[in-house]
Amino acid sequence: MAQPYLSIIIPAYNEAERIPKTLIDIDKRLAGVDYSYEILVVNDGSTDNTASVVKGMAKMVKELKLIDGAENKGKGGTVKEGMLRASGKVRLFMDADNSTSVDQFEKMMPFFKEGYGVVIGSRAIKGAELDPPESLFRRFVGKSLNFFVQLLLLPGIWDTQCGFKAYTDEAAQRIFVASRTTGWGFDVETLALAHRMGYRIKEVPVHWVNDTRSHVRFSGGLQFLAETCTIRWRLWRKEYRY
Repeated sequence: MAQPYLSIIIPAYNEAERIPKTLIDIDKRLAGVDYSYEILVVNDGSTDNTASVVKGMAKMVKELKLIDGAENKGKGGTVKEGMLRASGKVRLFMDADNSTSVDQFEKMMPFFKEGYGVVIGSRAIKGAELDPPESLFRRFVGKSLNFFVQLLLLPGIWDTQCGFKAYTDEAAQRIFVASRTTGWGFDVETLALAHRMGYRIKEVPVHWVNDTRSHVRFSGGLQFLAETCTIRWRLWRKEYRY
C-alpha cells in the first residue's frame, strides 16, 4: 500500500456529540484534493460512545480509521500515539471540535516544499482570524504565558498552543519518540525538541472558530507553567533521548 501524503490525527475524549460534524466537514473539504490521505481518530479512553460513533461513520467518511485506546493518556499522550502510528509523509493533528478546519492545511503545504520540518497554525500573528475575537482577559493570559515560553524555550514563536500542527514523517518520528509530556505542555515540548533537533519551524496564520463557552482555569495555567519549567530542566540536563 502506497504511503499517503497526509495523515490527519484527531485526539478525542468524550467527543461523541461533536466529532460526527467534524469528520463530515473534513471529508467534504478533502473531496477534491489531489493528494492521498488518512484520517486517524485516537480515542483517549472515552467514557461515552465516541469509539462506536467513529466506527459507525467509517462507511461514509473516506480513509477513516479508529485507534481505540482503553486508557486515558491525556491529549499529549494521545497525539503522540497517533503521530507514531500514522503513515503519512506529513502528519497533522487537529482538534475534534474543528476549531481550525482542515482546509487551512493548504497554507502549510508550500513550507514543507521549502524544507520546513514543522509548520504550526497561529492565532497570534498577522493574518490570523478569530471568530469571534477573544476577550481581553483571555488575550492577556495567553500573551503572558507566551512571554514565559519565549523567555525559557521558544523565542519568536507567538502561539504554541493552537491545536493545528503538522510535521514531516521524519520529524514526527524523532520528536514524538522523545516526547514525555502528556499534559497541556506537550505542544511546547514538541516544538522545543524540534528546535533542539535542528528542524525549521514555520508559524502560519489560520482561521480559528473561538468557543466562547470555554474558560481559562487558573489551575490549568499553573500546570502549563510547571510543565514548561520541567521541559526546560530536562533540556538543560540532556534527559531527552533522540
